[in-house]
Amino acid sequence: MQTVLRSNEFSCPSCVDKIEKHLVQQPGVQAAKVHFNTGRIVIDHDEQTGTEDLIAAVGAVGYTATHRR
Repeated sequence: MQTVLRSNEFSCPSCVDKIEKHLVQQPGVQAAKVHFNTGRIVIDHDEQTGTEDLIAAVGAVGYTATHRR
């Protein structure tokens, strides 16, 4: 599965790196790519990993993310 989250809190490339590294350490997450210019966070994950889990993982490193369908 793939989920796209959005955040406008990125202020530097190290923010992007921090979020990507944390997300790929989460159970069920295979890949994560943060697009600095657009604020998109694209996450490939298994079916057991929910959107709320992904939002919480981004929050755990100090950023707010939202999901719009």
